[in-house]
Amino acid sequence: MADKAEIAAKLLAWFEQAGEIATGWLLSPAAWSQFALLALSFLVARIATRRLSPHAAKLIDPGDKDNPLATARRFAGRFLPLMLPVFAYGLTAMGEEVTRSLFGSGDVIAFGKRVFFFLAARIFVREVLRDTFLRILGRYVLIPVAALYALGILDDITLRLEETTVALGNIQFSVMALIRGLIAGSLLFWLGSWSNRQSADYIKKQEELRPATRELAVKAVEVAIFGAAFLLLMSIMGIDLTAVAVLGGALGVGIGLGLQQIAANFVSGIILLVEGQTTVGDYVELDGGEKGTIVKMTARACVLETFDGKWIVVPNEHFITTRVVNYSDQGSANRYEALFSVSYDTDINLVPVLIEAAVGRLPFVLQAPDGPDCELRGFGESSVDFAVEYWVSGIDDGKNKYGSPVLFAIWNALKEAGIEMPFPQRVVHVKGALAGSGT
Repeated sequence: MADKAEIAAKLLAWFEQAGEIATGWLLSPAAWSQFALLALSFLVARIATRRLSPHAAKLIDPGDKDNPLATARRFAGRFLPLMLPVFAYGLTAMGEEVTRSLFGSGDVIAFGKRVFFFLAARIFVREVLRDTFLRILGRYVLIPVAALYALGILDDITLRLEETTVALGNIQFSVMALIRGLIAGSLLFWLGSWSNRQSADYIKKQEELRPATRELAVKAVEVAIFGAAFLLLMSIMGIDLTAVAVLGGALGVGIGLGLQQIAANFVSGIILLVEGQTTVGDYVELDGGEKGTIVKMTARACVLETFDGKWIVVPNEHFITTRVVNYSDQGSANRYEALFSVSYDTDINLVPVLIEAAVGRLPFVLQAPDGPDCELRGFGESSVDFAVEYWVSGIDDGKNKYGSPVLFAIWNALKEAGIEMPFPQRVVHVKGALAGSGT
């Protein structure tokens, strides 16, 4: 209750002081001259803005050009709405020097200068800022601070917040340091996120680098950006980095005791990115039966996309500690085979030439590193078994992408040549009295 009474008393004293100042301004000829100078400054700034703004917009507008300079000019064009309050602030600042030299006082015009600064802050937030986060930060931080500055009480409030402390263990913070850290942290990590996106887009466009190298560079830049942002935030808040070192040691013990799998997956991810034996775009199969195309590699896991559209998240450690079959290397050739059988009545010497020619005519079948190869595999109970091996550029989606056209080609070629594809046959012998009882 005592604190509330003290705050109420201070507010009442502030209102009384403000009333006295306002009354003094209304009764002072020097104050009226300063009000006139403020009005003149605003009028001149408005006329100058109206005349110069179209010319400035035309000068800055880059048209349809798309280059770094044009981007910078478009960005500069977003600040044109600030011309009016900036001109008014500048003219008022010059007028303040004149009034202080003539009348020895410039409180009114100094107040007007701060009001123009407040107007500039409002226009900056409402018309210049485009990012949603920055607009929220400007609306709830910049504009209130500018309003307190315009009223002339920002220094008093700042001093009060500096004197109020909060203890966290052995570390003490002033409320002002916490507010400053919150605002600075928000800006730093927003800037870090924006910088990370820009650098990631730039790195991913460098096609001369291997995909694994690009992913590793993106992760390294991300760690460097946010690490620097964290250290800078600690410095802004006035936290001794020795405490951070102690915290890092405790974190290391925690990783050693309870976060072994996370640490192992993180290190495994770095190894995968450095070695590049498996990378984004590869079709892989693990010992556990998981198989699919790697569509994303993160610090903890790889994401496999199956041919039916499912995503499988596989920890990076599995790629290091288990056997991994990599079916592709950025679109290299892969070999497949198709099995078929013919009747024992067939001249099997004709089959290889016939089938190799039929399969070789398919547009997706490669002639290098080897053309189609038809091989005799064995003699079955009812058929002679063959297999044709062929190379394609890409991955077969299980059974239907390449296998089905090849089997159609084999079937059509055998039918055109009059070669029968047999089916199992059985002969049943009936013995004894049962054979003659049917008459």
